[in-house]
Amino acid sequence: MHNNNSNNNTFLLNRLIKYKSLLYHFTFFVQLLDRFQVIYSKLDLFFLHLYYYTAMSGVSDFPEFTVVGLIDEGQFIYFDSKTKEAVPKTDWMKQNVGADYWNRQTQIFTGGHQSFKVDIQTLKGRFNHSTGVHTYQVMYGCELQDDGTKRGYEQHGYDGGDFISLDTNSFTWTAANPQAMMTKNKWDSTGAYAMKQKAYLQNTCIEWLQKYVGYGKDTLEKKVSPQVSLLKKSSSSQVVCHTTGFYPKEVTISWQKNGQDHYENVNLGELLPNEDGTFQKMSTITVTADERKNNKYSCVVEHQGKTMEEILTEGKNSLPIGIIVGGVVAAVLVLVVIAVVVFKVLQK
Repeated sequence: MHNNNSNNNTFLLNRLIKYKSLLYHFTFFVQLLDRFQVIYSKLDLFFLHLYYYTAMSGVSDFPEFTVVGLIDEGQFIYFDSKTKEAVPKTDWMKQNVGADYWNRQTQIFTGGHQSFKVDIQTLKGRFNHSTGVHTYQVMYGCELQDDGTKRGYEQHGYDGGDFISLDTNSFTWTAANPQAMMTKNKWDSTGAYAMKQKAYLQNTCIEWLQKYVGYGKDTLEKKVSPQVSLLKKSSSSQVVCHTTGFYPKEVTISWQKNGQDHYENVNLGELLPNEDGTFQKMSTITVTADERKNNKYSCVVEHQGKTMEEILTEGKNSLPIGIIVGGVVAAVLVLVVIAVVVFKVLQK
């Protein structure tokens, strides 16, 4: 048994080393999620309807093309170039749309795969990249606010950075770097692509958003309280407050020291979707063994008017290396497909 665990840990470590460079490439989508969370904090939004397309080259273990569709940051549809089939990720999608819908989505995403294969090679040429891991990513979609206000988005990224985006006020394109100027000039020359996207973002996207919200009304309006765990490795000074399984997505995670709010050496993680439509979020605090011994630290989680407190005690929830590395590898996969459970193994 010990040998098997050692082999598994070595395998996970090797995968982590091999794929750690992917974290840089997928910061593009993480930054986009950050931007939308800022928007959420300032506006009383109804729902978001977004698609994330990712093309990859230089990594054989992952699909070279994936599509993830989100409603309110929860995954409802998925496609990749290995399975070659659009599939539902929620029960309400399985129950409300038939084979014609899935066949049509599969055809659309298959066509997108072929286009993205060409696009990523074009971008590699512009950036003088011939080897290594490279990504081309597109996010587009719409939002509908309670007052009826509509907004659309389309942003393209290459290797983790902005490339070109659609200005939805003027419906012209904004280049983020010199390599994108050729694309901007081409798309702005006729305006045809921008007008096509305008029609989609302001009409078709909103119409489908309203349909999807109708399909999933009971699920999307549910309230599920989070599960809170304190996780630490015995030899580390970092402690993770892992909050998972909650819905809706608004949650506050804070730390207290001896009953008082504590902000030093605290790092709040990203909001991430779970496969079941709920969400998870982590907050990490760095505190030495002596500080833990001489003080009372606790993680306080507030969600939908309920407050939960988890108190840190010595010897509690010490994690084996396999689980820690497995969680990091899972985090890489989250960035690839947006909705993978980072610490699912901890809940078994």
